[in-house]
Amino acid sequence: MIAQSSPTPCLQAFVDGSTAWLVLNRPERRNALSADMWAAIPALMNSLDGHADVKVIVMRGEGGEAFAAGADISEFGAARNDAAAASAYEALNGAAFAAIRNAGRPTIAMIEGFCIGGGLALALACDIRIAAPDAVFALPPARLGLAYPPAGLRDLVATVGLARAREMLFTAARLDGAEAFRIGLVNRIAADVAGETARLCAEIAAGAPLTILHARRALGLIAGLPGHADEEEIERLARACFDSADYAEGRAAFAEKRKPKFTGR
Repeated sequence: MIAQSSPTPCLQAFVDGSTAWLVLNRPERRNALSADMWAAIPALMNSLDGHADVKVIVMRGEGGEAFAAGADISEFGAARNDAAAASAYEALNGAAFAAIRNAGRPTIAMIEGFCIGGGLALALACDIRIAAPDAVFALPPARLGLAYPPAGLRDLVATVGLARAREMLFTAARLDGAEAFRIGLVNRIAADVAGETARLCAEIAAGAPLTILHARRALGLIAGLPGHADEEEIERLARACFDSADYAEGRAAFAEKRKPKFTGR
């Protein structure tokens, strides 16, 4: 296990084999996200993404009680008390979400307990969400009087559709794991959420990294996700796949009836 230096003890980052982990480590506050935590996410994501052996990045909350109960509302009096302050605070949020969306590896949110507000926005910025059955989801801006950032709204609509997004935002209703799965907010529900996450990481790690990167970027373009690649970039990534050693390895493995060994080159 290789630990990464973090500017705040409330975020931990480490690499374990082909899986990198970003841990929200503030369990005494249900992992509520402070401004320092938002600010630290981009550099930590870039650090994890830079490891050659990493095939997937997982984000989780410490303690089992919450993935993240949202942004730390106790900071709002100073950090988000008017439109100008809110804009600066949301720039921190936006940079964190962009770092997750733009990672070169697939990202997974492993969700236990509360996943509310800004915590759910972090999970929505990930490619895949796996949740425990007793997880709790909600978007409460209508109960706070604040405006939800447009980039986050695009993530939400791309995941659950316009009708469900409207209902979640207008009502601020809480959803359990079963309902979140039913509407497509999460990909999988598992009593052993850690085990299920490990299995999915292994499945992803067995694939060709360049193919997965092309698929992530192309799907982002098709879905209209924030910061998506353009068609020229998608074409460049497709050419890289067909020119890669992994493509030759995939063909050879198929012909020889064995599992391929991909290197990302």
